[in-house]
Amino acid sequence: MIYEHGKILSIEPGDRRPQAGEQGIDASGYWVAPGLIDIHIHGALGYDFMDASPEAVNTIAAHCARHGVTSYLGTTVSSSPGSIQAAIDNLANNPVSKNGARALGLHIEGPYLDVKYRGAQPERFLRDPDPDEYASWFDSGVVRMVTVAPERNGALEMIDQGHKKGIEFAVGHSAATYEQVTAAADHGLRHATHTFNGMPGLHHRKPGPVGAVLSDGRVYAQLIADGAHLHPAVVKIAVFAKTIQRAVLITDSIRATGLADGEYELAGDKIIVKGGVSRTLDGGLAGSTATLDACLRNAMQFAGLTLQEALTMATATPAASLGLEGIKGVLAPGADADVILFDQNLQVRKTILEGRLIFEG
Repeated sequence: MIYEHGKILSIEPGDRRPQAGEQGIDASGYWVAPGLIDIHIHGALGYDFMDASPEAVNTIAAHCARHGVTSYLGTTVSSSPGSIQAAIDNLANNPVSKNGARALGLHIEGPYLDVKYRGAQPERFLRDPDPDEYASWFDSGVVRMVTVAPERNGALEMIDQGHKKGIEFAVGHSAATYEQVTAAADHGLRHATHTFNGMPGLHHRKPGPVGAVLSDGRVYAQLIADGAHLHPAVVKIAVFAKTIQRAVLITDSIRATGLADGEYELAGDKIIVKGGVSRTLDGGLAGSTATLDACLRNAMQFAGLTLQEALTMATATPAASLGLEGIKGVLAPGADADVILFDQNLQVRKTILEGRLIFEG
């Protein structure tokens, strides 16, 4: 593969040697794959995007690189208008770090969510969509996705306004009916945040959000394949229903990711991590401590997928879902030179962002 100025120029035979003025990376014995894309990540290594600090962005971005992620959407939680705006402003000023993945923007998860299915989202901040608030999100140039409960007052109007500006919308933390989710999709909603989690289960007479997501070919189903959020059989069912072109692997990882079990904070509330599983004090799941390369390996096992099939759900499919088809998530001429090298155990050994080595281990 030949790349220049951050772009792939051509794919050539593997026996080609660097010519005068060129530098090469030896990929002998490795699997070569596009950089992974995580469109739902809150934090890692003690930091969260809600911290709204350059140090938080840089630390999380470096963590991403170590696990093969070259692009991501930093994700917020339900909070005050000022706290959400601070996270937007911070990421706008720190989209890329020296040794970390590149931010594609922010994923605003909440505060326009359902109380019953709020999960670890703090109830005190949940509210109906406010045009005065979300207008600034849409004009920021940073916000790329918003998770919303479509049944909330004003949700469809918000989707209409954001859709005009290229914002993606996801159903999540929602008690919506099948019909309400389908109506939201008619208005432009194209994603489901951590499908099955934060919503009623599938019922054969009341299909609800899950039924709408699995049966609507317009909607991408985001899946946390960490073995805690979804039974392996459910991952297999979802992939079978959506196909690898509409199923997206995510982590939903929080600040406890990469750290030992213990007590941590999420959205201002205490959580407990035990056995790598994060829960609220009431026992509900509270994000994850997963990494995307681990979810990739799990998806292969859970759904009986090949490496290439599972990779699609963490590369080309999330890229396409953000309108970046052919730019991110593929190894092809014209695409960004975002590349990872796996060893034979599918452990990440090198991560390259736009032609620059950002991790080697």
